[in-house]
Amino acid sequence: MNPMLPLNRREALMLGGAAALAATAAPRLAAAQTAAAATGPFKQPKLPFAESALAPTISAETVGLHYGKHHKAYFDTLNKLVPGTPYESMTLAEVVVKSATNKDTAIFNQAGQAWNHDLYWEQFTPGGPKAPQGQLAAAIADAFGDQAGLVKATTEAAGKVFGSGWVWLVADAGKLSLVGSSNADSPFAHGGQPLFGIDVWEHAYYLDYQNRRPDHVKAVLETIVNWSIVSDRLGA
Repeated sequence: MNPMLPLNRREALMLGGAAALAATAAPRLAAAQTAAAATGPFKQPKLPFAESALAPTISAETVGLHYGKHHKAYFDTLNKLVPGTPYESMTLAEVVVKSATNKDTAIFNQAGQAWNHDLYWEQFTPGGPKAPQGQLAAAIADAFGDQAGLVKATTEAAGKVFGSGWVWLVADAGKLSLVGSSNADSPFAHGGQPLFGIDVWEHAYYLDYQNRRPDHVKAVLETIVNWSIVSDRLGA
């Protein structure tokens, strides 16, 4: 498994509290494990909006392929791998943490990406504020100056992720930083608290932005993030 890349001059959040976090992080995602898109014990949540709802920032074609093909495939493959293993009786979050600890790469790659995308789609649910508010806004101001500073820092962080991966806004005792991860990895897998995750695999943006990854990241943060969901993840 590739290590996470520390950004913003801070070490990536690692270790500590992983088991407890697996039981408590992203409660909406745990409740969302009800949709029937995969045939095994792990269920891909329904997309919380129409495929066209994120356009023009993310086109309906990209959403359809990203959710309906890539995200679904992680669940389908995971459900082929877990029968007869201890992971079969775990929640998805527990599988992510345990397979990361055990270095079960084949399981982790599928479970990690399934979980990462659950968090990803949820943060775009329409209807929330377009700017951070309250405690989240204060934490962003402390770490990045303001929302524009966060957008700039995240866009720069995305450029430092080599190849496929993610950029995460993470909280540690209320303090915010950015972390880059490779492939299926995430701060959550190692005990961290992700508030949002921006997918920088090419399948997330190439149809709409070709090789202009920074333009995609900037547009996502400025136009389609539901900041009330990000705030909920902070506990604010």
